[in-house]
Amino acid sequence: MKQRKIRNGILLITLLLLSPFIKAQQPNPPGQVKPGEKAVNEAYLFAHMLHQDYGRLYYSVSLDGLHWKSLNGKKRVFNDYRGHPDISKGHDGRYYIAGNTSDSSPDINIWVSEDLITWTLHHTYTPDLKSTPGYSEALQRIGAPKIYYDGNTSQYIMTWHTPHKEGSREDPERYWASQRTLYVLSKDLKNFPSQPTKLFDWNMGTIDVFIRKIGEHYYAVIKDEVYPTLYWVTGKTIRISRAPSLTGPYSEPSAPISPNFREAPMLIPSPDNKIWYMYYEQYPGVSYGLSIADNMNGPWYQASGYTFFSDWDKYSFPDSVRHGCMITISKAEYDRLANHFGLDE
Repeated sequence: MKQRKIRNGILLITLLLLSPFIKAQQPNPPGQVKPGEKAVNEAYLFAHMLHQDYGRLYYSVSLDGLHWKSLNGKKRVFNDYRGHPDISKGHDGRYYIAGNTSDSSPDINIWVSEDLITWTLHHTYTPDLKSTPGYSEALQRIGAPKIYYDGNTSQYIMTWHTPHKEGSREDPERYWASQRTLYVLSKDLKNFPSQPTKLFDWNMGTIDVFIRKIGEHYYAVIKDEVYPTLYWVTGKTIRISRAPSLTGPYSEPSAPISPNFREAPMLIPSPDNKIWYMYYEQYPGVSYGLSIADNMNGPWYQASGYTFFSDWDKYSFPDSVRHGCMITISKAEYDRLANHFGLDE
């Protein structure tokens, strides 16, 4: 008995002595540059809303794509903006942001900025939703418009989600399951020559869709908006579809890259440009998750973070941030934003 106590005591002391080294062995997310190396992607901007100020525009920034600091003392950076922030760098080197005052508003407002500081109204677009081919039952709802400029075809694609069924007290989820992703094309975000069109051939509820061209393929990152059950286990997860061209045809969605009840995905390349970081919100505004892969086809794994336990956090955000978009910016742009708005420590 005495020898066992001695052995246990020695084991406990050994574990205590080794614990700092055990923590240090937890691997950090890949994609960071080594000391002295120059990053391909120097800095990042997260344009977002706050839990207590939904639909308004706030900024946070990062130098590594993992650890984020708020700007402007957590105050709005542009009071006129309403919507789910989504920013794209355009054909002319300027930045464009899409938004709308509410899902029931008939208009999509597009703003433009030279420097991400001063925004001016570029155009207000009013889509004729009921003219969408095969979707005459569309309701007057426009959710989370997003812009992507495709340099390969020299045009913008603007996407949003529109439902075709009202919710009810007995079945509120049918409203969300009826959401379909629509799009329009434009050369300048002022002229839209065609009517809205469904983006996907397959019949499934989708929201928060954005598109990126990576390599030879186009990828649509989606939220599966069907409620999860034993018979639809992918519901309310982030999934990915692939296509040979901007408007498709897009493949059936991949297996989920997130747990259930996640939305508002955001994608950025790592500082060394070799890894993809996919963020998504655990709603309603509870936390953020991060999935990581070295190519868009996966496999993806989930990193630990935003727990406010430093031993576990491999990424961090200011508290109360809600969904928006993330983009790469230059170090000069980062410095200009930090100098203008002030960087919160």
